Amino acid sequence: MTTEKIAILADSGCDVPENLLQADNLYTIPLKIIYKDAEYTDKLDITAEEIYAKLPTEIPKTSLPSGTVINQIFEKIISDGYKKLIVVTISSGLSGTFNAVRLAAENFPALDTFLFDTKNIGIGAGVHAIRAAELAAAGRDFNTITATLQNGVDKSKIFFSVPTLEYLQKGGRIGLVSSIVGNVLNLNPIISCNAEGIYYTVAKSRGRKKSLDKSIKLVKNYVADHEKVRLLVAHGGAEDEARTLEQELKLAIPQAREVLFGQISPALVVHTGPGLIGLGAQILD
Repeated sequence: MTTEKIAILADSGCDVPENLLQADNLYTIPLKIIYKDAEYTDKLDITAEEIYAKLPTEIPKTSLPSGTVINQIFEKIISDGYKKLIVVTISSGLSGTFNAVRLAAENFPALDTFLFDTKNIGIGAGVHAIRAAELAAAGRDFNTITATLQNGVDKSKIFFSVPTLEYLQKGGRIGLVSSIVGNVLNLNPIISCNAEGIYYTVAKSRGRKKSLDKSIKLVKNYVADHEKVRLLVAHGGAEDEARTLEQELKLAIPQAREVLFGQISPALVVHTGPGLIGLGAQILD
């Protein structure tokens, strides 16, 4: 057991559930959503539904918060009495957040900061922040928690079934996802992040149902015979469908201790469009 006060900072693209963010030692770096005539702060003054409504007329851009904002967050953490900080970000291969926070941390040498590049996105990244918070609450010391994170990059995996690649292409986030004529062939790609944290195509299925059935099989294969498992279900404007898949995933992996369910953040909506379903798992043993 340790008496160290450890703060945990995650960017809003990690999609840590709102109820968990209420913990005193959890902080958020909000990403920005930029339209031609307005700028918004992810999850604070714009919703995913508002972005969906505007997509037919304008696809916004996303951006990091300014260095000033990041510095203010560090100052707040220090003023709250913390000397140890764990920063969890979405993949550096998909966002500049990791590098921006790394540069900011250099301005605060009094704060012992560990930066963790999850090589993942959405709740697939966020579960590492949740794990760090759980270990801190259990009294694990700073070095133990950071070592656990470093050794657990591959302990989280999420598979996204996307109806169209249009938004990933327009947002420049296509990564290694192969270009396919999805609308013509009715192919629904399943994508994930590879070991370098870049999107790649895991599978292509003809039709929505086959794509989602395949996603469940991919999660089941990933979990294999692990007993301590947390399931992940994320959606982009497809809650009813995601709720049905949540039940199917629980039946396929009955040993799971819980399911984290939620809508993806507005900043991620920009790059995926409506209809995304993400199914995944975090291995805890």
